[in-house]
Amino acid sequence: MIDQGTPKTSKVSSKGQVVIPVELRRKLDLQDGDQVTIDVNDNNELVLKKLPTALDWHNLITSIPNEKVDVDQNDHYNPKKAPHFHD
Repeated sequence: MIDQGTPKTSKVSSKGQVVIPVELRRKLDLQDGDQVTIDVNDNNELVLKKLPTALDWHNLITSIPNEKVDVDQNDHYNPKKAPHFHD
Protein backbone atom coordinates (compact mmCIF):
# COMPACT_ATOMS: atom_id res chain seq x y z
CA MET A 1 0.00 0.00 0.00
CA ILE A 2 1.14 3.53 -0.67
CA ASP A 3 1.28 6.38 1.83
CA GLN A 4 -1.16 9.22 1.28
CA GLY A 5 1.81 11.59 1.38
CA THR A 6 3.75 9.82 -1.39
CA PRO A 7 2.90 11.62 -4.63
CA LYS A 8 3.18 9.76 -7.92
CA THR A 9 4.04 11.29 -11.28
CA SER A 10 2.15 10.83 -14.53
CA LYS A 11 2.07 12.66 -17.86
CA VAL A 12 -0.85 14.08 -19.79
CA SER A 13 -1.00 12.65 -23.32
CA SER A 14 -1.78 14.65 -26.46
CA LYS A 15 -5.35 13.31 -26.10
CA GLY A 16 -5.61 14.62 -22.53
CA GLN A 17 -5.31 11.15 -21.02
CA VAL A 18 -3.54 10.50 -17.72
CA VAL A 19 -2.37 7.09 -16.53
CA ILE A 20 -3.25 6.42 -12.89
CA PRO A 21 -0.24 4.69 -11.30
CA VAL A 22 -0.80 1.06 -10.33
CA GLU A 23 -0.30 1.77 -6.60
CA LEU A 24 -3.14 4.29 -6.64
CA ARG A 25 -5.38 1.99 -8.71
CA ARG A 26 -4.83 -0.72 -6.13
CA LYS A 27 -5.48 1.65 -3.24
CA LEU A 28 -8.80 2.71 -4.79
CA ASP A 29 -9.51 -0.83 -6.05
CA LEU A 30 -9.95 0.58 -9.56
CA GLN A 31 -10.71 -2.04 -12.18
CA ASP A 32 -11.02 -1.82 -15.94
CA GLY A 33 -14.33 -0.09 -16.73
CA ASP A 34 -14.80 1.51 -13.28
CA GLN A 35 -16.05 5.09 -13.33
CA VAL A 36 -14.43 7.95 -11.44
CA THR A 37 -15.22 11.60 -10.84
CA ILE A 38 -12.56 14.23 -11.30
CA ASP A 39 -12.89 17.65 -9.70
CA VAL A 40 -10.70 20.60 -8.74
CA ASN A 41 -10.63 21.67 -5.10
CA ASP A 42 -10.01 25.17 -3.69
CA ASN A 43 -6.23 24.58 -3.85
CA ASN A 44 -6.37 23.86 -7.62
CA GLU A 45 -5.67 20.18 -6.94
CA LEU A 46 -7.34 17.40 -8.90
CA VAL A 47 -9.52 15.17 -6.76
CA LEU A 48 -10.25 11.72 -8.17
CA LYS A 49 -12.97 9.56 -6.58
CA LYS A 50 -14.18 6.11 -7.51
CA LEU A 51 -17.92 5.91 -8.18
CA PRO A 52 -19.84 3.02 -6.63
CA THR A 53 -20.46 0.08 -8.95
CA ALA A 54 -23.79 -1.69 -9.43
CA LEU A 55 -22.47 -4.41 -7.11
CA ASP A 56 -21.61 -1.79 -4.46
CA TRP A 57 -25.20 -0.48 -4.62
CA HIS A 58 -26.60 -4.03 -4.53
CA ASN A 59 -24.57 -4.87 -1.43
CA LEU A 60 -25.66 -1.65 0.26
CA ILE A 61 -29.34 -2.17 -0.50
CA THR A 62 -29.40 -5.82 0.54
CA SER A 63 -27.87 -4.89 3.91
CA ILE A 64 -30.79 -2.55 4.69
CA PRO A 65 -33.32 -4.34 6.89
CA ASN A 66 -36.90 -4.36 5.68
CA GLU A 67 -40.13 -5.14 7.42
CA LYS A 68 -43.79 -5.13 6.41
CA VAL A 69 -45.71 -2.59 8.49
CA ASP A 70 -49.49 -2.30 8.36
CA VAL A 71 -50.83 1.12 9.27
CA ASP A 72 -54.49 1.60 10.17
CA GLN A 73 -56.77 4.49 9.22
CA ASN A 74 -55.53 6.49 12.22
CA ASP A 75 -51.90 6.10 11.14
CA HIS A 76 -51.18 3.61 13.94
CA TYR A 77 -49.30 0.35 13.63
CA ASN A 78 -49.03 -2.74 15.82
CA PRO A 79 -45.55 -2.80 17.40
CA LYS A 80 -45.89 -6.55 18.09
CA LYS A 81 -46.34 -7.24 14.36
CA ALA A 82 -43.56 -4.82 13.41
CA PRO A 83 -41.05 -4.89 16.29
CA HIS A 84 -38.25 -3.16 14.38
CA PHE A 85 -40.34 -0.28 13.05
CA HIS A 86 -40.00 3.03 14.90
CA ASP A 87 -41.95 6.19 14.29
